[in-house]
Amino acid sequence: MDLYFSPMACSMATRIAAYEAGADIRFLKVDTKARPKVVEDGTAFLEVNARGQVPVLRTDDGELIFENAVILPYVADRFPASGLIPADGPERRKVQGWLSFIGSELHIGGFTVLLNPKAPDGAKAFARERLAERLAHLDAHLKGREFLQGRFSVADAYLFVMLTWARYLSLDFGPYPALTAYRERLQTRPSIARAFDEELTLFKAAA
Repeated sequence: MDLYFSPMACSMATRIAAYEAGADIRFLKVDTKARPKVVEDGTAFLEVNARGQVPVLRTDDGELIFENAVILPYVADRFPASGLIPADGPERRKVQGWLSFIGSELHIGGFTVLLNPKAPDGAKAFARERLAERLAHLDAHLKGREFLQGRFSVADAYLFVMLTWARYLSLDFGPYPALTAYRERLQTRPSIARAFDEELTLFKAAA
């Protein structure tokens, strides 16, 4: 499998899942600042994904898969022994629900706006208000829980990336003690620590 990624982008969730599962995966860095965007092997990224967004996963059969909500369960299902997503039933749907919540309510509804230098101040203020509500919901949910749903899952990998962005934006986590403790626990998990260190190094090198 090949993962097209950009350092410290949401594609890091798939790197975490791959390390967690022990997957044999090749990482292809995309320069998202270049115009046009280009893959490190010289390929024009728009030829890989016309949407111009990471992550993209190329399977061993050559299929291109887009979007975290699809890629992450695919990786989990390829390596069922990892337990990154339940095989079926209500527990699987709960993990899928968290993937949807993280993607829509945190990623697109909040952080995409805050990280966009072109977003107007009013939009950023509204995004911060929405994020505060969503983070409070997560904090309440995580009280007394180690992970979002049962054991560590692809949803936790995705949420960790969002919480990393929150730290970059210096969001106040004082009101969210359970979420803060959760973030600190995840940071020490071997798959996450490895992925984070690798991507941060690449990010700093490109700055």
